[in-house]
Amino acid sequence: MPKDLHNNICDKSLFEAFFKKHAKDLHDFLYYKFGADLNPKDKVQDAFIKLWQNCGKVPPNKAKSFLFTTANNLMLNEVAHQKVVLRHQKSQPKSITHESPEYALREKEFKQKLDTAIANLTEAQRVAFLLNRVEGKRFKEIAEILNISTKAVEKRIYGALKKLREDIEGL
Repeated sequence: MPKDLHNNICDKSLFEAFFKKHAKDLHDFLYYKFGADLNPKDKVQDAFIKLWQNCGKVPPNKAKSFLFTTANNLMLNEVAHQKVVLRHQKSQPKSITHESPEYALREKEFKQKLDTAIANLTEAQRVAFLLNRVEGKRFKEIAEILNISTKAVEKRIYGALKKLREDIEGL
């Protein structure tokens, strides 16, 4: 190391020279030890930031050692974090992929069309259809509730489905 570097690593020009001298070596060390997946460039930057923040506490002759140790610890912390993330992902149930705004818009438009189409059904069709499709009641149960025959319930529901198909394309 140059003699000037031993005076004070907090000096901006000396710190810059120290950075230029050791940044590539530090990056290569992290890259070869941990690979590119953990962003060794970011860890190099973070290690130099920590060195700058602690420049008054770190003796200049220990700066390189501090830098490499800090960077190595940052990478080890990242490895540990990635393990936690993977463990968490494995424990979470598989969820639906994030929907695009276009999908959400189409879904909203379809729901509006469906609501309008259901509102346009006759009252008898709408009641029978909603009891069956929304509440999950069987034809026989609907017939008992409405005090009509099972065949009448079937006719109302099939009529409602036919009307909905006409009103909504692609249903």
